[in-house]
Amino acid sequence: MSKAFTTEDDPAQDEPDAAEAEETLPAGVKNYMTPNGFAALQAELNHLYREERPKVVEIVSWAAGNGDRSENGDYLYGKKRLREIDRRVRYLSKRLESAEVVDPKKQQGLKKVFFGATVVYAREDGTEHTVTLVGPDEADVAQKKISWLSPVARALLKAEAGDEVTAKTAGGTETLEIISVSYPV
Repeated sequence: MSKAFTTEDDPAQDEPDAAEAEETLPAGVKNYMTPNGFAALQAELNHLYREERPKVVEIVSWAAGNGDRSENGDYLYGKKRLREIDRRVRYLSKRLESAEVVDPKKQQGLKKVFFGATVVYAREDGTEHTVTLVGPDEADVAQKKISWLSPVARALLKAEAGDEVTAKTAGGTETLEIISVSYPV
């Protein structure tokens, strides 16, 4: 078969992967981020674009000069990795472009739960949990940071210490009692 009828790039590879597709914001919702979350995404973007991508381009160029590309693992893997990097760079650029940075330090003195708040709440079973409401890109359950779009965070929003709220989760509805609300300094 002639090379004219084959493609090196697989068009299916250009579709966003499942993790990125899930992170898209609902229509009309602002992309709130903390300053730390914004800085982390910027650092990742800079690392990919200025450090990792040039290294991969160099490997692909070297591998392309070795002849037959159809059986050249360095070339094939390098091209695939370049597509992954470029896809992530596009995604990060769009997220940073649409970001609205909200600094929780400027919200000192607020008694209600808003973006950036650290909330201690008790569940119906008596267990206490501490969470910080952050943007979807910086949510990390292991660090007790939840997206402000999550069901629990949505239930907590605009409530204050002493209030009871109802959270609708996959496991059903649950009543949460807010113990304290603070904003990091």
